[in-house]
Parts: sequence; structure tokens; C-alpha cells
Amino acid sequence: MPASSQLVEALDPVQKRLMFEDECILVDEKDNVVGHDSKYNCHLMEKIETGKMLHRAFSVFLFNSKNELLLQQRSSTKVTFPLVWTNTCCSHPLYRESEMIFENQMGVRNAAQRKLFDELGIAAADSPVDAFTFLGRILYKAPSDGKWGEHELDYLLFLKRDEVAVNPNPDEVAAVRYVNQAELKELVRQADAGEGGIKLSPWFRLIVDNFLYKWWSLLEEGKLGEAVDESTVHWLL
Repeated sequence: MPASSQLVEALDPVQKRLMFEDECILVDEKDNVVGHDSKYNCHLMEKIETGKMLHRAFSVFLFNSKNELLLQQRSSTKVTFPLVWTNTCCSHPLYRESEMIFENQMGVRNAAQRKLFDELGIAAADSPVDAFTFLGRILYKAPSDGKWGEHELDYLLFLKRDEVAVNPNPDEVAAVRYVNQAELKELVRQADAGEGGIKLSPWFRLIVDNFLYKWWSLLEEGKLGEAVDESTVHWLL
């Protein structure tokens, strides 16, 4: 059996369906749309290394009224980075009209609302698209296991809501927890020390190391708007 066929056969049935049904938005390094391709092709390292699989993504950071951040541990069946801890929700806007609207990041906002429900059972009423604060974009590349990886232009979104009902989808999420800044720093320390099998996703770690604590403090001070940067694509390679 060819190696590519073996990869497909090894996929979890739910993840296999998403890998071939979902079409990611291909972009250049300035975030101009240049095409589309399957989620499967966009995450194969052999194709990523051609330099033609850069695609749009988003990372949502959901905070409660105590300014605690909701983290998720990715399901064991995820194709890339299974069982790692990461921010609240990370996924892709798809190649469909409602998720390609560039003005006011509306396509990404629509996709974020969709995936918060798909992954965590968070209702649209608890994640209205105009409640997201778009803070900026990063460009990064990260191999997962040699076969799979990420090469994404990632939109970073903050959302603060009270009493959000969370009902994780086990096909997507293994566990969830809220943390304050001190608790996140301890989680990072554990990941660095290799304690308890704790691992963090590479994009989450890049955001933690470069932006998160500053933005988090501004959120606590009611000054998050000071951090918004709609023009820069930060290269974190």
C-alpha cells in the first residue's frame, strides 16, 4: 500500500472526513488569497515544504469574568498535535463565502463562532461575532510528527464572556480548564521541564512568549484596544 494511502487509512473516521471535506483558504505572506486546498493537503509536511500550503487560521482566547483563560487539550484523534494543551479554540476559516469576508475580519469571526460550537458546544449567543477583539496576525510553521504539520497565517482573537456553557466534543477536545496568569506560567514551566507529560501547541507557545501576558494584562485593565494591530503580519519562524 502506498505511504499516502497508509496515512489516510490510519486517520480517525471523523478526522478523515474533515481532512477531505474542509477546504482551507490558501494565502500569500501578505494574506492575499491565492487559492484553496483540502485540509489534508494543507497539513502534509511534504506539501508544506513546497512553500505553497500557507493557509489562514485563527486562534481564539476566551476569558471569563475573572479574567481566567479557557484552555483545551486537543483530542487524541487529532491529526496534528494530539493531546497537547492550547488556547480555547484553534482552526481554519473555510473556502466558503461566509468565511472569506475580509472586511472587519468577518470571515474569520464567522469561522471562530462556528468552531467554538463544533469543538466546545459554545452557543452562538455566547460568542457573537462583534464581541471578538481582533488583535493581530502571526505567520508560523511547525512540524507535528514528521508526516503532518502546520503552516499558517493565524488571526488572534480575544473574547470575554460571563457564564459560558461549555460542552466539549470528544472528537475534538480531550479536556478543558480555566487558568489565571500564574497558573499558565506554571503549565509552561511543566511543559519546559517535561513534567507530567504536559505539552503545549507550537502556535500557542509562540503567542504566549511574544504577546499573551501583555495583552492579558491590558484586558484586565480594560485597555485591550491599545494592543490592536490590523496591519502587521508578525513572522514567528
